[in-house]
Amino acid sequence: MATQASTNPESTSNNALIRAIHKHYSDTTYHRSSRTIESEKTLICGIPFNRWAMFPTAFVFQAICGSLYAWSVFNDPIDGYIYGQSFNAASNKYTPLVHNAPITFYIAVGCFGISAAVNGPWLERNGPRLAAILGATVFFLGNMIAAIGIYTKIMALLYFGYGVLGGAGLGLCYISPVSALQKWFPDRRGLAAGFAVCGFGAGSIILAKVPQPLIAEVGLPLTFVVLGCCYFAAMLVCAMVFRVPPPGFQVNGMDMYRNKIDGGDASAVAGGDNAEASPDVEAHLDEKAAQDFRDPGVNMILSSAIFSSEYRIMYIMFFGNSIAGLVFLSRLANISKDIFNKDEATSATIVAINGGFNLGGRLFFSTMSDRLGRKNSFFVMLLAQVTILAALPTIMERQVYWAFLLVIWILTACYGGGFGCIPAFLCDMFGPSNIGALHGIILTAWSLAGVGGGLLFTGIYNHLLESGYSIRDAFVYSANLHWILAVACFGFLFLLFVGTHTHDRLLPKVKGEFARLRVFGRLFRIGAFRFQWLTKEQEEAEWTAFVEKRRQQDLLARRGANVYDGSG
Repeated sequence: MATQASTNPESTSNNALIRAIHKHYSDTTYHRSSRTIESEKTLICGIPFNRWAMFPTAFVFQAICGSLYAWSVFNDPIDGYIYGQSFNAASNKYTPLVHNAPITFYIAVGCFGISAAVNGPWLERNGPRLAAILGATVFFLGNMIAAIGIYTKIMALLYFGYGVLGGAGLGLCYISPVSALQKWFPDRRGLAAGFAVCGFGAGSIILAKVPQPLIAEVGLPLTFVVLGCCYFAAMLVCAMVFRVPPPGFQVNGMDMYRNKIDGGDASAVAGGDNAEASPDVEAHLDEKAAQDFRDPGVNMILSSAIFSSEYRIMYIMFFGNSIAGLVFLSRLANISKDIFNKDEATSATIVAINGGFNLGGRLFFSTMSDRLGRKNSFFVMLLAQVTILAALPTIMERQVYWAFLLVIWILTACYGGGFGCIPAFLCDMFGPSNIGALHGIILTAWSLAGVGGGLLFTGIYNHLLESGYSIRDAFVYSANLHWILAVACFGFLFLLFVGTHTHDRLLPKVKGEFARLRVFGRLFRIGAFRFQWLTKEQEEAEWTAFVEKRRQQDLLARRGANVYDGSG
């Protein structure tokens, strides 16, 4: 039986696939030659590289990625070009006969997350520069195919071009500078994460105003050609700056893992701001050896991090933080025109301003998280979203325009803040070695929110229109807010169970325990039929016993290894 199973082609094929997937998500080591490391000390013409050069280039690179957020400006022009228009007496303007263009956005969001998740380990193995170039190339091809699809009026080509290829390229592009900046700025993780992704929000500000005059000048299909070429050229220039720190990198007295290093205040080398690649550090503290002495809860191997309960909880938390802003962002221009009867130019301006709050939220909450803490920052953002979502139906039905703008912009700031905080949160929880992969995988929560939430929103919206409601009835939008509110509440609840304290994460669960959280600084255990709120003394006693047990296990393992080496 065993022989038959081993020679079964299907079984062998499945085993090979599993091994390939396991290897892909296990090996994230970036191998560089000494020549490559030496060449990365300079930019062009012998100009020394400084880690702060990553900030402006990452911002511009992400701003181009953020063009995805301006997609709602394309919805009506594309639908009208492909399906035709009819005069709507209620709104006193021409509207498309069919509304299928928003589906492109949802496809792009889905492929964005899948690409980031699948390519995250590859990014760590090959570096941010190559990943950025590859992502930019795929995004460029997506724009070209989208232009052909619009010109030939074949919606499937648009879905494949901008949705599949464009989304996949943007997913790889998005995580490339984020991964690099988290490694270069262990002393300013929140700021680095926020600045790395705030350009994504800036993209919708800058680029929301570009399509309309460009469409009027060159036509809708050529607009994608012109924008695609400009994006590609700018992204290639930015990608040349991206790189990761040299071996033994330290800055302001700490290494990439935020471990304190003696003599870390030496003169600045290869990165500026008291950063250096010390030969002593390279000799005595290489990354692999250092990992053996670090807190295993802070610097896990990739597979352990992915399957940890904390990562699963953070995934659901991030999903809850993403759902509201993502679904409403793609419909904001339509809501402005349909519910509040604003013209095309005003709606585009609202989308642009909304992008400003997206940008500001990414930078504000991520920077604030360096002081307030990542979990506390998410607490503020999710609580604000839950409150706003509960009030939005009333605001929309009564058509209080100023209140709508106020709450939707706060909602967008909190939504953007989640993207600004999550890279630093992941680094704090699991270490920087696998940030590209972990960040990529957690972005699939955003994709699921965009695809699943978007399709559900569209399904309910279309059903209400078929039932007799018009596009000017606030109910066709506010009816969706009930399930969106439930998802946000779910994310807020799961946030409470994210264990950021070392004791919360490493102390073994007792019999019957299935969840734990920290209440007023004390560990609170939740079991099937009982609760336990530990005193500080009880917690410290458990921790001391746990550390001693691990020390004994480590000693036994080392002795066993020595015996094996001696006999072999």
